[in-house]
Amino acid sequence: MCVVADGNVTDRLIGLLTARGEDLGAEWADKVTGSLGGRVSRSEVQRELQELYTSLVAALGEGSLDARGEAFGEVRALLGELSRNRARQGFSPTETAASVFALKEVLEPALAGKGSDVQAYLHFTTLLDALGLFTIEVYTRTREELISAQAEQLMELSTPVVKLWDGIIGVPLVGTLDSARTMVVMEKMLQALIDTGSEQAIIDITGVPAVDTEVAQHLLKTVVAARLMGAECTISGIRPQIAQTIVALGIDFGDIVTKATLADALRHALRRSGVSFSRAAAQGGSR
Repeated sequence: MCVVADGNVTDRLIGLLTARGEDLGAEWADKVTGSLGGRVSRSEVQRELQELYTSLVAALGEGSLDARGEAFGEVRALLGELSRNRARQGFSPTETAASVFALKEVLEPALAGKGSDVQAYLHFTTLLDALGLFTIEVYTRTREELISAQAEQLMELSTPVVKLWDGIIGVPLVGTLDSARTMVVMEKMLQALIDTGSEQAIIDITGVPAVDTEVAQHLLKTVVAARLMGAECTISGIRPQIAQTIVALGIDFGDIVTKATLADALRHALRRSGVSFSRAAAQGGSR
């Protein structure tokens, strides 16, 4: 909302804010510190609000009350940084905006009995409302960015790639496999193939609750990508229920090797890698 004030209004506001500037700034810091439950030190709140207070007075000196205007650019920058800090610290958007609205409560007693300043105060509260809404906008964007970053981190953690043997890597999947996660799996597996010089990869879906046509397509894309890198993939963890579902859906894995367990898949990959097993070794390993 664009608000252009006449010189008398902005002059009165500047006079109100500068007459008891130090006292008003201290009262503002006290109120905000209390509203934050002491989770931010008063000295830090004082530093943030002092910069904001000084910038606010300077912006009013430009003769405009447009919170989105050029004159308030520095004010918005300071509020944006404050909002981002509050979002990272875990405060709510209400607590964040209340830091701006608290200045109304601080300034109101200073106007008691001064009818000539009421109009200026009303203009100022409208300005603070707009600035408070701005903090909520920045806060919301910051929280969305944080949530998105955390989701990506969780996706990375939920898709490990491990070296099972020389030339063999494993990708144990747990949970639902969607398009976004398929890209992460593909990227991490292909990078691991390069880093380890492996030519065999095992994708274990024991932890995948269900396999439908979409999941199967994602698996096929991953296998094709690995083949383009010169590696062969084996899919393990094909439980009876999954096998029945795959048959019922008519999903065709073509010439992709599938195994019931990770152990079977590893044994197959080792043989493909040229590792031989003796009967005695096999019996010894089962004891």
